[in-house]
Amino acid sequence: MIHYFSSSTGKKFLMAVSGAALFAFIIGHLLGNLQIFLGPEELNRYSAFLKSTGELLWMARIGLLVMVGIHIWTAISLTLENRAARPVAYAQKDYIEASYASRTMHVSGLIVLAYIVYHLMHFTFGTVHPEYAHFVDGQGRHDVYRMVVSSFQNPLIAITYIVANLLLGMHLSHGIYSAFQSLGLMTEDLRPKLKTLSCVVGYGIFIGYASIPLSVLLGFVK
Repeated sequence: MIHYFSSSTGKKFLMAVSGAALFAFIIGHLLGNLQIFLGPEELNRYSAFLKSTGELLWMARIGLLVMVGIHIWTAISLTLENRAARPVAYAQKDYIEASYASRTMHVSGLIVLAYIVYHLMHFTFGTVHPEYAHFVDGQGRHDVYRMVVSSFQNPLIAITYIVANLLLGMHLSHGIYSAFQSLGLMTEDLRPKLKTLSCVVGYGIFIGYASIPLSVLLGFVK
């Protein structure tokens, strides 16, 4: 098993599986966040429920951090292997087949990682923008609704989230397609369909996440 996961094939498998786990979290997190459009009661109740799970919530967080670590390790390791296999760069690169998203996977991945750290420090730990972290609603619960709306009324914060989620969508638009290839599920018949599906899902997730700061910034959510 150690030999297999140390090989390029094993690393690609680990990258695909860890990416799939993170993708599942991204979908679940988005569905939870979209409850902001149902009003403060729904979002605050959802947040209070998550916090009530206690140890299970922290186990999930630790599991996600492990998946992030595996994803980063395999990405760096495979990149170094590719560079070692071709120490001399191409004199001229042909970008006809490679999409912009695939050519910038490493850059978008690093920026998304920085965004995740910022996001956790903002909404989870309250160490960034602490002025928005201590709201309490009428039932004594953490007023997540007011925290989110107050944060995104700041144009700089809202634009930061929108741009970061655009890069996340771009990263997913190629990552989903690559996962099928790494897991050996790709066929020539499926290839064009999966490319289209990956783009639709990736940028659809961007639209979902970006709709929240954009709606607050434009005054639709108050």
